[in-house]
Amino acid sequence: MSQPPKILVTKIGFDGHDRGSRIVAAYLRDAGMEVVYTGPWQSIDDVVTLATQEDVDVIGVSSLATDHLLLPKLMDALRAADLGHIKVVVGGIVPDADAESLASAGVARVFHPGSTREDIVGDVGDLAREARAGNAVA
Repeated sequence: MSQPPKILVTKIGFDGHDRGSRIVAAYLRDAGMEVVYTGPWQSIDDVVTLATQEDVDVIGVSSLATDHLLLPKLMDALRAADLGHIKVVVGGIVPDADAESLASAGVARVFHPGSTREDIVGDVGDLAREARAGNAVA
């Protein structure tokens, strides 16, 4: 990749617990990725607008209070905005049954508590490369 991967780290809904998302943002920055961090309380429209403006490869959503249930709507909104190439990941408290439905909606990866820095950085980097390859074809 000629440019570093560009990652949007955000929280949608009303969950204000952002310590984990700040730590993950630091992991990604330390690995050489460009990170756009929004902090908590973003709407789906806000995230889609920012993803468009910043031309991101991956959107990482942190969820500790069932806000992951909003991700199918985010996936629909991204596809409607012709941003279906952007990979979406979620980290936090996501029950296995919900993880399956998120994958069906198009979420690329769920990071559960205990996911390692190496797994997060490696998977997000791989997904960014896939996103760029998909965008180049489009």
